[in-house]
Amino acid sequence: MEKNSAVKLFEEKQVRSIWDAATEKWYFSVIDIVAVLTDQIDYKKAQSYWTTLKGRLKKEGSEVVTKCDKLKLMAADGKKYLTDVADIETIFRLVQSIPSPKAEPFKVWIAKVARERIDEIEDPEIGIDRLMETYIKKGYSKEWINQRLKSIEVRKELTDEWDNKGVKKGQEYAILTDEITKAWSGLNVKEYKKHKDLKKENLRDNMTNLELVLNMLAEATTTEISKEKKPKTFAENKKIANQGGTIAGNTRKEIEAKTGKKVVSGISAKKLLAEKNKKLKGE
Repeated sequence: MEKNSAVKLFEEKQVRSIWDAATEKWYFSVIDIVAVLTDQIDYKKAQSYWTTLKGRLKKEGSEVVTKCDKLKLMAADGKKYLTDVADIETIFRLVQSIPSPKAEPFKVWIAKVARERIDEIEDPEIGIDRLMETYIKKGYSKEWINQRLKSIEVRKELTDEWDNKGVKKGQEYAILTDEITKAWSGLNVKEYKKHKDLKKENLRDNMTNLELVLNMLAEATTTEISKEKKPKTFAENKKIANQGGTIAGNTRKEIEAKTGKKVVSGISAKKLLAEKNKKLKGE
């Protein structure tokens, strides 16, 4: 299990965190979060608060405690100790259990996100508009955004086709996506993300225009082959996923042969935007 440690700053206070490559999640120190929200400087008092809170949550039948894990985090003495940690979803649930003025902004934000999600379910166009606004704020070009929105449409057509053929969401989706990605790019999804130095970030959000186009070609081709071949088993769906990805993979190889450049880039959106800002500043 590959892990990368980091320290996040929240209101100038340290919150220890650790990345778990196996689950592709960030985990945060529960005691550090409790210390920030209760404005407690003393580590032992924050630990005592968490112990009391754990007892209360258990009595109430809350799942928050059972969803916490234990991982080794660096302590003030420079040594690593097993520490209660939780992923972001569990941390949000924990925040709602702490009566603190500092927790209130989190609670307001969670309620806002929930309301927006309900709005998007009732009117999907709202979700598309918000998505465009988010990409623009992050500095993506309008050309790239249009390409990205098209890729979402292509992906939706593919998953609809998978649903029709009895493919299960979750693990089976992931296996077929891996098959397509490996066939066209030469890397599975985890390898591709590692190549771009990504963790929780969305892989497609970090593709170049050409990478996006080839990924769309692979998925659209898989959809069309599936419609014609009408697979009845998961094994047949996997074979078709490989076929769709291979067609795009052959196109990638032809492009590389003509240009002399690798299509699969190690550059992430963050790096591209940093380079763009440097050029704008004339550095």
